[in-house]
Amino acid sequence: MFPELTAHIRKFTSLPEGAEAILADYLEVRTCRKKDFLLKAGQVCNGNYFIIKGCCRSFMITEKDTELINHFAIEYWWITDYFSLESQRPSEYSIQAIEDTECVVLYRNCQDALFEKLPELERYFRIISQKALAAALQRVTYIFMHSGEERYEHFRQSFPEFVQRVPQYMLASYLGFTPEFLSKIRAKRNG
Repeated sequence: MFPELTAHIRKFTSLPEGAEAILADYLEVRTCRKKDFLLKAGQVCNGNYFIIKGCCRSFMITEKDTELINHFAIEYWWITDYFSLESQRPSEYSIQAIEDTECVVLYRNCQDALFEKLPELERYFRIISQKALAAALQRVTYIFMHSGEERYEHFRQSFPEFVQRVPQYMLASYLGFTPEFLSKIRAKRNG
């Protein structure tokens, strides 16, 4: 029922026979049009979203009314607000589809029951969470320790699919600079 997700899970842990049927009882497929929200700031995050097709972003609006993007997700990536999901407090972030998107949702209120039936998923989500934390820490290091040009070049080489799919102003926000600065970097590279 969820071949992309089960293939992804099997990259990190084994699944017993019949796991797909169990997953089908606890997961839901959700389709979003471009610009639809999976989560709006101020709402409690109630799900973890595995992208099957499409692209999403997580962002907040600062006091100066600018968007600050902290995460992108494309096919076979997860996106959520872990703090809101676990604390059940309102989120400071919104999660929005950048493209028409199809995702699998694991709702928080089903998670523990699913983990009880498929304990292998606890290992899977631990690994996914560790990878997400490592990526977030690496991003912070790059923002504070490297120039804008170095950040862009690292991102371009590490995630070329995002550079092609994400609007330039969103990419600039994620990398911590203005769209104009990103245009100058790109012009210098191409000129």
